[in-house]
Amino acid sequence: MAVTLSLRPIVIASKARLATGRERLRERHAAGESGVTLCASLADLVDTIVLDVWDEALADLADPDLRRMVALAPLGGYGRRDVAPYSDVDLLLVYDPAAAATVPELARRLVQDLGDTGLELGFSARTVDQTHDAAGSDITLFTSLVEARFLAGSVTLYTQLVRRFQHFAQRGAKKFVPAIAQARLEERRKFGEMSYMLAPNVKRSRGGLRGIQLLRWIGLSRYGFAEPEELERLGVFSSEERQTLRRATEYLLRLRNELHFHAGKAQDTLDRVEQVRLAPLYGFHGDAGLLPAEQFMRHYFQITREVRYIVGNFVNEAQPKERLSRVFGPMFSSRADNTTDYRMGPTYIWATARGLQKLRTDLAEILRLTSLAAGYDKRISHDTWTAVRQALPKLPDKITPEVGERFLSLLAQPSRLGEMLRRLMELGVLEKIVPAFEHARGLLQFNQYHQYTVDEHCILAVQRATEFAAHPGPIGQVYARLKRKHLLHLALLLHDLGKGYPEDHSEVGRTIAAETCRRLDLPADDARLVEFLVHKHLSMTHMALWRDVDDEQTVLSLAVEVGTPEALQMLYLHSAADLAAVGPGVLNDWKLDLFTTLYERTLEHLGVDEPAARAQHRTVRARELVRAALGPRGAEPWFADQIERLPGSYLLGSPPGTIAEELARLTGLSPGIVDAWAKYDRERRVTQYLVATFEQIVPGVFHRLTGALTSQGLAILTAQINTLAGGLVLDRFVVADPDHPDEPPAFRFEEVCTALRTSLLVPTSEQPKFRRLWQKHDTPHDLDAPPQRVNVDASSSDQFTIVDVIANDRVGLLYAITRKLFELGLSVGVAKIGTYLDQVVDVFYVTDAAGRKITEESRLRTIRDELLQAIEPPRA
Repeated sequence: MAVTLSLRPIVIASKARLATGRERLRERHAAGESGVTLCASLADLVDTIVLDVWDEALADLADPDLRRMVALAPLGGYGRRDVAPYSDVDLLLVYDPAAAATVPELARRLVQDLGDTGLELGFSARTVDQTHDAAGSDITLFTSLVEARFLAGSVTLYTQLVRRFQHFAQRGAKKFVPAIAQARLEERRKFGEMSYMLAPNVKRSRGGLRGIQLLRWIGLSRYGFAEPEELERLGVFSSEERQTLRRATEYLLRLRNELHFHAGKAQDTLDRVEQVRLAPLYGFHGDAGLLPAEQFMRHYFQITREVRYIVGNFVNEAQPKERLSRVFGPMFSSRADNTTDYRMGPTYIWATARGLQKLRTDLAEILRLTSLAAGYDKRISHDTWTAVRQALPKLPDKITPEVGERFLSLLAQPSRLGEMLRRLMELGVLEKIVPAFEHARGLLQFNQYHQYTVDEHCILAVQRATEFAAHPGPIGQVYARLKRKHLLHLALLLHDLGKGYPEDHSEVGRTIAAETCRRLDLPADDARLVEFLVHKHLSMTHMALWRDVDDEQTVLSLAVEVGTPEALQMLYLHSAADLAAVGPGVLNDWKLDLFTTLYERTLEHLGVDEPAARAQHRTVRARELVRAALGPRGAEPWFADQIERLPGSYLLGSPPGTIAEELARLTGLSPGIVDAWAKYDRERRVTQYLVATFEQIVPGVFHRLTGALTSQGLAILTAQINTLAGGLVLDRFVVADPDHPDEPPAFRFEEVCTALRTSLLVPTSEQPKFRRLWQKHDTPHDLDAPPQRVNVDASSSDQFTIVDVIANDRVGLLYAITRKLFELGLSVGVAKIGTYLDQVVDVFYVTDAAGRKITEESRLRTIRDELLQAIEPPRA
């Protein structure tokens, strides 16, 4: 029998009122009503519903004394009256201890009935003493209480609560102000520490609504007032800053309302789908270089940047200063650079009166101070930065030779370089030196790969390069030995500034680099190196991620392109730093190892010997080492034949001991048998799955194996297909296992190996069943996706034709590609799978069935056309 839960009439009526009220507010929003007004109207609507439920609950309890012993106070955004359409509604029920017996029933009724109306309720019931005790240790409750307002019940009890809290908050400012700032910092780290994250949270990311709320919370504790008007009156910030905050509040509230109304639920993330939808609503229609969404987000970032600056200054000024530090700090400071212009303490460097006068009139002096701060590893004081910001608009745009010299000096010092460049960018100093930064400021990179705006990505790339100094591996050693670090840092700073124009960003970037080098008066050789790094900044990434780094032709191509060991070192560092600055975890150990392998092998080619002679020597030496690793067995005919006919990529790409071990395992293999085993690489946290069999086992070995691995939920990183003497095949797949981020258990290895063996021993023409991987950022079909491409390259490799498939990811994509390669009669020698740039990039080194490289134009065109059809998603 079905059970029907009956709702009280007041709940049914309130539920209908809430739905009707929200719909009317949605219509008002669509008609253009301001965000502030609409949020206040929504708070009024919720007030009415809460009061109706409150009154009925009190009437049902029939306690005539209860109303004067309790008070109901909205908290947080609801208390502040800027609640969004589907935000939580936070309520505090304050009660006199004498009402302790009755309050639980009142609280139960309120929670049940208000929840049944459809409100997302946050509720607590406390005495005044309990509230203050809890607020002392719970900073979230503390900040919510800053926004408390009276709604119902005893005014006397509510007044007692508020007065005690305000006294408590101000008396404990030394404790609460840093605690509030720290809690906000932790929230930013979770939702987007950098305001230029490409899918910001309108409420919680840096520069969002939470930053404006932070002013209120700290304002009450530090100055006794939460309202911006009162804080302005106290001189905490200027009238202009208050107006900026008012405009930002209106913009962000209205934007948040739009997100909520469109989603029909709480939704504060400005993701790619919403950016595309909102851009035309906000009047952005794109131009030759920028998409509408990119224009929209640039405007958004301009607003949040202003909020971030005002909030940062406010929080810095509000931090409690130790009395002894204020009185005696200057006495224990020292001169910086043996000058009377600047002084420094344990943490900060600041300008004296004389230094401030210089900063207000000379851009070179600003850079001198920044360079001193980096050299002494000090932070520049807030007051000094404020003076720089105020003076900057009056400084000339033309830079002098001294400015160029100072800027290059700053770039030569890794300490705090990212922080200093970021501050110079925020203040507008960087744009005076590199005018192209004005175009890049807040410029969205509208793809699923980059997580930051162009300006932030470029600065972060410099920062990531400086962090290589602490890396224990080869990249750390190369960075430490690099003599002209300023050229590397300059190239990284400029490398993506060509984005946002119709032309190729590397070509535009080369022009920007040339102009910047002229402005900085760089010597011609230095300028050529910077231009090369900017123009070719994707070359090594392309080769490491899209090409076989064990192929001598790949290595030779890079050696010819860079020309000198120094250029190679810089391109190696540049490529790794660029990838690391894309987003957290993008430069993983696997990719860094590919960069390092390509770097080291290319460095050998830049020696004094002829490349061909060095390659021949490496091959001969590798065969000798494999024989030695096998011991006496190396002279046996079967092993001798295998060693002489080992494919070059296998011979040079695997340690001799590993090759010997694998050959020994293959000796007992007979036709009709499939051997599969796993090796876990703890250092790189990936698993190798190896499959050994004979060529004749079944047609289409490669696509069947990739189908088996993908059906097990594995992400294939690379594949190497080795055809050995006697018709033996040894396929090696390097995979990541999302189900087991650390070392997979033994049963997992056996599970996958069984699937691999079965795919060849019990072949089927049916497509495998692929696991659906649900992702946070699944892209709907109506979102503008980059075009899919297939490139066929018959010139870069002596042995193979290289097929690049650039596609939008979907379930079963890899299987569709590899099966089509099989149907086209192609044999895959090497595959690099799932390396991400803006899209999935799968690269295959192929020959025809006879092992010949494909060069005929008609055949190449057929391969391209057939693969383009294969990567199109199936129609519903």
